Amino acid sequence: MTEPLRWRKMKKQQTAQTESLLQSHERWCMNACNRYINRNSKEDNVWLLRSKASGNAGEIFALMVHAKQSLLPVLCGQNNIPPPHFLRGLFGTVPIHSLQGKKEDVLLMEIALEKIGLYAAEKIDYDLMCIDRPPENFHAACPAGLIIRKPQSSDMDALAALQAAYEQEEVVPSASEFNAAVSRLNTERIFSKEQMLVAELGGCLIGKINTNAATFSRYQVGGVYVHPDYRGRGIARRMAGEFITGLVAQGRGISLFVRKSNPCARRVYQCIGFKILGDYRISYY
Repeated sequence: MTEPLRWRKMKKQQTAQTESLLQSHERWCMNACNRYINRNSKEDNVWLLRSKASGNAGEIFALMVHAKQSLLPVLCGQNNIPPPHFLRGLFGTVPIHSLQGKKEDVLLMEIALEKIGLYAAEKIDYDLMCIDRPPENFHAACPAGLIIRKPQSSDMDALAALQAAYEQEEVVPSASEFNAAVSRLNTERIFSKEQMLVAELGGCLIGKINTNAATFSRYQVGGVYVHPDYRGRGIARRMAGEFITGLVAQGRGISLFVRKSNPCARRVYQCIGFKILGDYRISYY
């Protein structure tokens, strides 16, 4: 007879087991890994799906990370999971902005949330892509005088403008309002804490790319943006190729996710060697 399973909050002595599970699914759950690694012990939580009778060392079948107003399920192929009993109380006491992860995991959690009367305002599907070797085919002709370089503090205003445009085009849900002040703070955080390259032409910044998450053995790339006036000229491919080359040289694998509704970006990444791993989903509440 199969042992019944239940959700319980992670205890300190279960840290090693939890991290082992996350590492074994790292390609699929980079955001969950990153939020787990950087969680605030007083505000964020991790729930584990384990057998009712098991002790603290019992097998972990799945987990859920709640951090930075996001809920990130890592269900490890478990389709018949008991409803997370904590969801109603969680949504009633703290703000949950998004549910995100492997699409099949998010779909199961969407159903659980709908049963308690919570419906997503917007659902966005992505291709989850990865590469574990140096990229290729990115040295095609680009505009004469194009410079790919690291940003400097004097670039901050131009960087903030590119980041704001990127967020409005690719990040902010349609039902939400863009917040310029928050975007500026986000730019400053990325500049100080993440790795980044910019594209410069004629003395103006026209593109950017950066990491947005680091996990146990991988980097996640995001914030890829080229000003609309300069698209279709190979700039994104060159910028991404040089950036990924530098990251791979650090001994890490690289992942990213791109909207299924953005075929141009998908072609750029596939052209330089990224492979589609599967479907990723973010549902906004």
